[in-house]
Amino acid sequence: MTTIAETAPRAGGERLLYGCMGLGGSWDTTAYGAADIAAAEAAVSAALDSGITVFDHADIYRHGKSEAVFGEVLARAPGLRERIVVQTKCGIRLGDRDRPGMYDLRGESIVRRVEESLARLRTDVVDVLLLHRPDPLADPEDVGSALMSLHRQKLVRGFGVSNMSASQIAALQAHLDVPLVANQLEMSLHSRDWLESGVLVNTAHAASVGFPHGTLEHCRAHGIRLQAWGALARGRYTGLQQTPAEQATARLAASLARAKGTTPETILLWWLRRHPARIAPVVGSARPERIRACADAARREPDLTHEEWYTLWITARGAALP
Repeated sequence: MTTIAETAPRAGGERLLYGCMGLGGSWDTTAYGAADIAAAEAAVSAALDSGITVFDHADIYRHGKSEAVFGEVLARAPGLRERIVVQTKCGIRLGDRDRPGMYDLRGESIVRRVEESLARLRTDVVDVLLLHRPDPLADPEDVGSALMSLHRQKLVRGFGVSNMSASQIAALQAHLDVPLVANQLEMSLHSRDWLESGVLVNTAHAASVGFPHGTLEHCRAHGIRLQAWGALARGRYTGLQQTPAEQATARLAASLARAKGTTPETILLWWLRRHPARIAPVVGSARPERIRACADAARREPDLTHEEWYTLWITARGAALP
C-alpha cells in the first residue's frame, strides 16, 4: 500500500485549496487524540487523491488543534512537506474568561502567532500567511514591518489578506516590499454579494449589497489571487435545501452534473472557477467522500457554457437580473 507522501502530487496551480478548519476534533481546548490524527490523515489523503496540494489553515481553527494534527500528518509522511503549499492565517483572538474575542494585528502579535503556528505545523516556513480579518487598531506601517521581518528571516515566503477591501489592501501594500498574493473572501453561488455588487450599480437594490465595490477589480489588476471560502455554500445545494430557490438550484446542479459526467459539488466549484477573476475555491469538508466529489474541479477546466453559468446564477438568486 502506498503512503500519503508517495501519492502526493507536486504543488502547482491552485485550482482548489483544502481548508483544514474541520480537522483536530472539537472547538475547545480539549486535547486531540489518535482518532483525530487518523481523521486528518484520511482527509489529507483524499485531498491529495483529488489533485489538491494547497492546504489552508488558521491559528484559531479548533483552538490551534487543526494546525497541530496537520503537523502530526506531516511528521508521519516524510517528503510530503516539500510537495505541498502550506498557508495559514492570523489576526483573530478567540475570547476566554479574561478577554472578549477580538482582532489583533499588532506587529509583535503577528510574529508571535506565526512562531506558534510553525511549531504546531512542525515546519520551518509558512508558504503563504494571510491576515485573517481587518483590525481597526492596526497601524499599516507596524504590520508591514512585522511581515517584512518574517520574510527576511525566511519564516514566511509570501503574504495575503482575508476579508479585506481594495482600500485596505492598498494601505497595507504601501508598507510592503513584496506584492500581496491572495485575498480570501466568502464567495459561492449562495453568498453572491461579491458578484451582485457589480451588476446592481445604479439600481434600487445597490444599497442592499455590502460587498466593497471595486475589490474584485483591484485584485485582478494587481495580480492578487482570489480565494473563496464557503465555496460549497455549506451544503445548501448538495444537502438540505431550505428555500424554493435552493431546491431549484440543487436540481439544476444535479442535472448539469449528470449531463457532464461529474458531481454537483464540481458544478458549484466550476461556477466559481468559470469567473475571469480566476477564483480558487476552498473545499472545507473533513469527509473524504465529499472531498473526492470535488476532484473534477481540481483536475478539469470548468465545463460550463455562458448560458449554463448564468442559469445557475439566476436560479440561485430566485429572480431575473435587473
